[in-house]
Amino acid sequence: MNELAQRKWTILAIIAIVPIGFFAKFYTGPAWFWVNNSFSGVFYELFWCFVGFLFFPKSRPFIIALTVLIITCLLEFMQLWHPPFLEIIRQTFLGRTLLGTSFTWSDFPYYFIGCGLGWFLIAWLKKLENNH
Repeated sequence: MNELAQRKWTILAIIAIVPIGFFAKFYTGPAWFWVNNSFSGVFYELFWCFVGFLFFPKSRPFIIALTVLIITCLLEFMQLWHPPFLEIIRQTFLGRTLLGTSFTWSDFPYYFIGCGLGWFLIAWLKKLENNH
């Protein structure tokens, strides 16, 4: 797979993950609270891993996944901080979606799972590129 094909698959992955992530965030069926507030974090991490890979295709998959993990964990801890400027941002849909509103320890395992999957999938895409 050449670099153009790799970018195409990365963009397609992002396009697929966005609606899946929003579906998980607004799901109303069984276990809705867990899916909305915890499991949806897996898709959030995958999205950012693929975005990182799209902009830094030469980077090692582990570095991309680790960077995403560190940044999103920092964002989770930032939810403990409530200065007026952040509260204004969090009042918007995009602000709530990207920054979150409340700190929860139980989100961290899903961040690790999402970044682990991101690492695996990016490594797989790079391996496909190297094999062709």
